[in-house]
Amino acid sequence: MGLFKSLFGQKEAKLVNVAPFGSQFEVPSGQTMLEAALAAGVPFPHNCTVGTCGSCKCKLKTGRVNALTDFGYTLSQQEIAAGFILACQAIPRDALTEVEVESQALDAPAPEGFVATLAETTSLTHDILRVTLTLDRPIKFVAGQYANLKYPNIRRARNYSFADAPDRDGRSTLNFFVRKVPGGAFTEDLFAGKLAGVPLDLEGPHGSFHLHPGDAPMICIAGGSGLAPLLSLLEDARKNRVKRPCAFLFGARTQADLYGLDQIQQIANGWADQFVFLPVLSHEPADSSWKGARGLVTQFITDALPGTDFATAQGYMCGPPGMIDAGIASMTEIGMPLEAIFYDKFTDESHSAKMP
Repeated sequence: MGLFKSLFGQKEAKLVNVAPFGSQFEVPSGQTMLEAALAAGVPFPHNCTVGTCGSCKCKLKTGRVNALTDFGYTLSQQEIAAGFILACQAIPRDALTEVEVESQALDAPAPEGFVATLAETTSLTHDILRVTLTLDRPIKFVAGQYANLKYPNIRRARNYSFADAPDRDGRSTLNFFVRKVPGGAFTEDLFAGKLAGVPLDLEGPHGSFHLHPGDAPMICIAGGSGLAPLLSLLEDARKNRVKRPCAFLFGARTQADLYGLDQIQQIANGWADQFVFLPVLSHEPADSSWKGARGLVTQFITDALPGTDFATAQGYMCGPPGMIDAGIASMTEIGMPLEAIFYDKFTDESHSAKMP
């Protein structure tokens, strides 16, 4: 009760200024910064509202906040040290708080609702399926974004990244890479074949993960089903003849967990500049036939593009929280600016008791 009172027992509203919008709004007692911003009509980036997606990340310029849940679940230690917070979990403590929302420079279509039908599932690894859905009409999105999927047996929508490059006229057939979560209501039904013919509610596109402009070298790291948004991003860049050096590191446990290799090879063959693909296995048996890299994928960044001035490079990562946090640490240690590192952290109900 003491914590509850300290967070919600404010007797007067606090003011928040948001740059670059130039907006100011009040945060009444009992509301988070994001809740108050949306109620005031401020276009604050958001999606999940429960502190897992990171869409509402902003930089605290002045003032202090209390956190409903630890920002460290979604943000890295480097981001927290630089002053970043999550608006959906922040309760202002001072009379005036100033935050800055990073400009995403993303011209994405507005999210819409669609009806999706399961067309096909293909086993990629022991715990990852390629899920092919057909929509009632085409959806437009930016490479790297994701959609929310929901059906009657689950209360909270699941987020899955598009595994395809976007089409100019939109796509009516979509592919997603879905990892089985033990005990997960959605994936247990999906892997058991119970979703055939079941209408799914799809909402999208969402997310701000995308290719940022420039000709700097790209360091891309994927883990598990985090391969999907990077394949979308890289395939789109290949189609658009983006000319910049690229290192693509894919972390997996064993050889049996590697997938999508043919598509990666096609991207490499059509890339307009240097393209290096480096798979790294963390749990491959020592006596196996594997001759490639072993260990944690985030330890091999400098091996992929030796001689690169990483102070001018950009980092793109998609995968589990531990990999993202380790990747940010590794990238900043070799000189990559924090503001040049972009990621999509893949979470599920096994990572947080809050996620029903």
